[in-house]
Amino acid sequence: MPTLSRWFVKTALVYFVAALLTGVALMLRLVLELPPEVAALQPVYFHLLMVGWVSQLIFGVVFWMFPKYTPDKPRGSERLGWATFWLLNAGLVLRAVGEPVVALRPGSSAGWIVAASAILQMLAGWAFVANTWGRVKER
Repeated sequence: MPTLSRWFVKTALVYFVAALLTGVALMLRLVLELPPEVAALQPVYFHLLMVGWVSQLIFGVVFWMFPKYTPDKPRGSERLGWATFWLLNAGLVLRAVGEPVVALRPGSSAGWIVAASAILQMLAGWAFVANTWGRVKER
């Protein structure tokens, strides 16, 4: 398995555990009467699960297993693959920090954190598609 795929998969596993813990905190909030601020973690839970776990796992497996791009560069651009990894994870971390702040302080200037997060994740998605598109072909 290529190094980049290992990083994607292992990071996905970390986010999966983080999503599970966040989900438990959201449920315990109802049972243990935790502060209502815990509810601000709902969008974080969703992003950890869908972007951190599912998307990242898919990206890692695609980079590893999809058909070869060319004999010289079987997986496309490794540099673009690493850019995808870092953009996706920077965006996800910013989202995990920004979403609760925006939920708890709606009028604050923290909205820029969520906007930057969305831009980074969008760039990661574009980079992933650009690097993968040529590998989707008939035999």
